[in-house]
Amino acid sequence: MTILFKLFLILHIIGGSLGLLTGMLNILRKKGDKNHKLIGNIFYVSMLTAGISSLVLAYLHPNYFLFMVGVFTLYMVASGQRYLKHKQQDKLGSKRIDWAITILMSFAGLLFVGIGILTITKSNLFGLVLVTFGSLGLLFVRQDFKNYKNKSTIKNYWLIGHLQRMTGGFIAALTAFLVVNAKYFPDQIPSFLYWLLPTIILTPLITKWSKKYEVKKN
Repeated sequence: MTILFKLFLILHIIGGSLGLLTGMLNILRKKGDKNHKLIGNIFYVSMLTAGISSLVLAYLHPNYFLFMVGVFTLYMVASGQRYLKHKQQDKLGSKRIDWAITILMSFAGLLFVGIGILTITKSNLFGLVLVTFGSLGLLFVRQDFKNYKNKSTIKNYWLIGHLQRMTGGFIAALTAFLVVNAKYFPDQIPSFLYWLLPTIILTPLITKWSKKYEVKKN
């Protein structure tokens, strides 16, 4: 069991580190060119590796927060990659994969919010982290329902969905990095803030970029 845990821990560290690096590169550099796509594919595979390995680690050594980040990461990057296929509907294939990803996240989001509220009632502020990530997941699920039922007011919803989800995946990677390295930061900073700071800082940027690139339907 120890060897298995160490193996997945190594995979998790490699995936998370590559995801953090490639995610930062694509946030800072030009969007949509050949290099953006190449770096994006590396980011996608890296975050899938980090997400899947975190679920295994959370199972081997039970950790609700690691499990939550893993679920959130996998939903973000998987749905973000799928949204690219919506650009060409004839190449999309079955939407069952999209619906399966969305429905699983809806259950997970409700679970996170419920556990978070219960945790807060026990005077544990880490419940705010669960409520925040669960609520964000449910907001994206609501967006999925509108997009998949062709009720979106945005013509290029596939681009906005991709942009938002991949940035969300980067938020998960940055959050994990801060939490793991919190011991090197001043003790005066409450630990739960490391879970929330990337979301607080990057969410306004997601909103800004979405408004910049979205094209409204006539």
